[in-house]
Amino acid sequence: MSRPATRKAAPKGEYIETDSGNKVSRRAAITGTANITLGGRTVIQADVHLRGDLHPTRPLPQSSAGSSRPDVPPTSISIGRCTVISTGCVIKPPSRVSRGTVHYYPMKVGDNVFIGPGTTISAISISSHVYVGANVVIQPFAIIKENVKILPNTIVPAHMVIPSGSVVAGRPARVVGEVGEGWGVSAGGAGSGGLGTSSGAGNGWVEGGDLRELVRAIK
Repeated sequence: MSRPATRKAAPKGEYIETDSGNKVSRRAAITGTANITLGGRTVIQADVHLRGDLHPTRPLPQSSAGSSRPDVPPTSISIGRCTVISTGCVIKPPSRVSRGTVHYYPMKVGDNVFIGPGTTISAISISSHVYVGANVVIQPFAIIKENVKILPNTIVPAHMVIPSGSVVAGRPARVVGEVGEGWGVSAGGAGSGGLGTSSGAGNGWVEGGDLRELVRAIK
């Protein structure tokens, strides 16, 4: 994985670390690794299932002379820098059926995105500085703009567009507030519960902020 996937094993650790600083749990289930890109310093925790095998179907590109040339593997899931996907999440590209055939569409996740435990995501796009609580369901083709907080146990309906700066909750989701000007900057963000970090680790991070400290703390 991660342009390209060159991995080095951490000695007897929970994670395999790539040359760009990504940390992938040895207990994660990742299929279609050639179709997944990680931007660097991103964490994939235990029991996460990344469905890179559900890749977009594209015709083979043609050369100027009209002859076929080898195709580049399509990207199913693109995840940015310093993003944390917590335990038990399922990340799979959205799909729709056309003329009896299932077509998958690429999913893009931005930088500094935190995805809480037990969450299932089939969004088409999640922008940067988004905090997703535990046990959230984001249905196919939803679009999450930047600086958004999704509260635990929320169900985001298919095709919903969540505007920047929103706090959303409910089943189905609705906008219940705004994150405010201090989002991602002010002190007192969430702790590291459920992340499997050591006691007190990761206290330097806040919801919607730069997650480098949290990534560094996860071992």
